[in-house]
Amino acid sequence: MQKLKKLIVAAGVMLSISAFTLTNQADAATNRTIQSGDTYWKVAKGFGIPVNDLMQANNSKPLMTGQNMILPNATISAADKDLMARLVRAEAVGEPYAGKVAVAVVVLNRVKSKQFPNTVRGVIYEKSNGYYAFTPVKNGEINKQADAQSKKAVNEAIALGGKGNGSLFFYNPKTATSDWVSTRQATVTIGNHRFAR
Repeated sequence: MQKLKKLIVAAGVMLSISAFTLTNQADAATNRTIQSGDTYWKVAKGFGIPVNDLMQANNSKPLMTGQNMILPNATISAADKDLMARLVRAEAVGEPYAGKVAVAVVVLNRVKSKQFPNTVRGVIYEKSNGYYAFTPVKNGEINKQADAQSKKAVNEAIALGGKGNGSLFFYNPKTATSDWVSTRQATVTIGNHRFAR
């Protein structure tokens, strides 16, 4: 019986070590064979990697079909990408693709700003003075699956590295109930949304 307990403990330890190793390998930088037509921008937005990180990892070398390129570690986890895509779907359903990208850019810009929480999850679920930062969190729309276009928009926003004229807010001027948001400096209007900083 004692040998069986030791064997079970040893197997559990080995399984834990294996799981830890596999997790780390999945998060590590990888190589990818360059395909015909690849550009740094196309690869960056396809994988959701900041284009500047991708270029830096590859020393901005010209991309030659058949050669390997380094895909650096992801800056945003798969879970955070999914959460962002669900928010994009809920906030920008029926909006043009550029508007979906811009919503994701707002989240990334907030993560970088000292005015907001410093994680994707913290930004999306932020509640201040009893109000949610994003209506889909309050009404449960955040819990619905993201569509392919919203996922693509998130990857593109990550490839852009945020930016988007520094937009930190967006609202629909026709339906906004807060006068405060209209005092913010507008950066761009896309579809029904006005973006501001």
